[in-house]
Amino acid sequence: MQGDESTGGATADETIDLDNEATRLSDVLVSIASDETRERIAIGDLLTAMQERAFGPLMLVFALPNVLPTPPGTSTVLGAPLIFLTAQLAFGLSPWLPPLISRRSIARKDFAAFVGKAVPWLAKAENLLRPRFGFLAHPPAEYVVGVVSLILAVVLVLPIPLGNMLPALAICVMALGILERDGIWVMAGIVIAIASLGVVSGVVWGFVEAGLYLLKSFFG
Repeated sequence: MQGDESTGGATADETIDLDNEATRLSDVLVSIASDETRERIAIGDLLTAMQERAFGPLMLVFALPNVLPTPPGTSTVLGAPLIFLTAQLAFGLSPWLPPLISRRSIARKDFAAFVGKAVPWLAKAENLLRPRFGFLAHPPAEYVVGVVSLILAVVLVLPIPLGNMLPALAICVMALGILERDGIWVMAGIVIAIASLGVVSGVVWGFVEAGLYLLKSFFG
């Protein structure tokens, strides 16, 4: 994503109601990616298009590229909006992003390429999702998801080996659970989150031990 402003923003008429069961997130993403009236798609465009249920879809959109093969540095760029959104979810606030972030944009063809990779997997997941154990996907449990996702988003922006894929996967699973009010997926995401934090902690501790060993060898 670049710092350029999008040439075409979503209007109020283009806002998509994701509470409508007939409207799937995969269809929404394909629709945005196929809009040839846009040269670039800004983060703010996605926020506007998904206004009704922005947390789940946007968390998924910003986390999913870290699960798929992407250029180096992607996690740092996409981590900033994730931190803002997950913090707002944790405190029960409405989704909002500062202009510095919302104006960042990506070429529509690049967004379309990402959507082409993501939609087949997303469509399979959507077929498995359904409303159940809804209390796990509504406040106050939703705030807990926000706290866990915020911790994972912070991990994503740090240059930690193996610190991208598992945390991003956990956020994606929880985001889908929030979006479809599927408590089973929310719980699955939290389990993955705990596992990912364990892996990241082990990696960090390994580097600390290696650093201490080198210091002892150097000064010993």
